[in-house]
Amino acid sequence: MTHDLPHVPVMPQETVDWLEAAPGKIIVDGTFGAGGHSRLLLEAGADVIGIDQDPAARTYAAQLGREFSRERFEFLSGNFRDLENLLAGSRKARSGRVDGLLLDLGVSSMQLDEADRGFAFRHEGPLDMRMSGSGPDAADIVNGYPEEQLAALIYRYGEERHSRRIARAIRQEADREPITDTARLADVIRAAYPGGHRRDHPARRTFQALRIYVNDELGALETVLAAAGWMLDPGGRLVVISYHSLEDRIVKHSLRRDPLFEVLTKRPLGATEAEQETNPRARSARFRAFERTAA
Repeated sequence: MTHDLPHVPVMPQETVDWLEAAPGKIIVDGTFGAGGHSRLLLEAGADVIGIDQDPAARTYAAQLGREFSRERFEFLSGNFRDLENLLAGSRKARSGRVDGLLLDLGVSSMQLDEADRGFAFRHEGPLDMRMSGSGPDAADIVNGYPEEQLAALIYRYGEERHSRRIARAIRQEADREPITDTARLADVIRAAYPGGHRRDHPARRTFQALRIYVNDELGALETVLAAAGWMLDPGGRLVVISYHSLEDRIVKHSLRRDPLFEVLTKRPLGATEAEQETNPRARSARFRAFERTAA
């Protein structure tokens, strides 16, 4: 049940099952968002600590807090890369340790649907893309970076093979007049893209690259994975849901060689066909589960 949330949680039953949510368990939802996964974990009997850097998440956390007691739900504002410090200040974590950790990565549907956040190439809005609302935004990158640096980040974080010609077009257009909105950037990318059949919108990978770079998403993921083993009690579970190969590679390689974790899902799980039909975001989901060893 989603309770009319603006963001439908991906692979909800798999998340509850693999995290072994049950009474007596304390589970961290490191990407709280609108609270869809947190609600399901609470309904399964677990206590939940929700973490999110997005200011909009506080509203949904307050709603959830009114439905479940303070003893069962706690919300901490911050980035999951600071998991150790956040749990050290938590009233629920047992000396900074918990039984489960969920990371549902990437951008949420509610962020994509808010034009003024600047995440989506399909919605006209300011070129922002900051999840926390602070620090340099995407417009600063697009208008301030030299062509070579733009091409490098578009290629690395977007895996865009036409990164050089896109970067050249962006630089030329931004030098003529600063690019400050998503629609204009999408138009510049579309005009620069080679002709022929395309499965995706030509701006999709560049927008992904800018979002990942602006929010240092891969750096945050590497940091939290390195700390996760020390935050989980032996037997505790870690579930990571990723949506593109960059994230999934980091998860797979980081935890397969970590002696503190046993791999539970030898290959990433995917959403069922039925879920993909009702929730398009689930189509690219890659679900991996791990267990904290006694080492």
